[in-house]
Amino acid sequence: MERTYTIGEVASEMGIPASTIRYYDSNGLLPGVLRTEGGMRLFTRADLEWLRLVGYLKMSGMTIREIRDFVELYQGGDATIEQRRALVYGRRSEIERQMAELQQTLDFITYKCWYYDTASAAGTCAVVESMTEEDMPPHIAEIKRRCDDQAR
Repeated sequence: MERTYTIGEVASEMGIPASTIRYYDSNGLLPGVLRTEGGMRLFTRADLEWLRLVGYLKMSGMTIREIRDFVELYQGGDATIEQRRALVYGRRSEIERQMAELQQTLDFITYKCWYYDTASAAGTCAVVESMTEEDMPPHIAEIKRRCDDQAR
């Protein structure tokens, strides 16, 4: 017989609160979780992998409803492969868009860190404001150009 885990063991291993696992289960996100006659949840290794999937789908920005829809598609078997495929590709595209947006933000903050480090060392922002891109370190000048281009 396959080893089973209590909700406490799963919470500890996964690093998430037991209340989150109960919430996911009560919202239909954990199909097939076993229960004892007393109603206590028992999880298998497959359930832990499924819980990991739910966590990643949640981190990807999917709502509980969208994850539930994914679960329903999964339970539909091979007939829903293309729908599930489209869903994960859609999430991937959205994550790539968000990452590009975050990279733009990081570039801007990197430039501002350099700006204020330089101004602090000089004791005035006027030093930085009077610089041309040729006076800046090349990687900072490149970041500044990208930030300026994005502002247009």
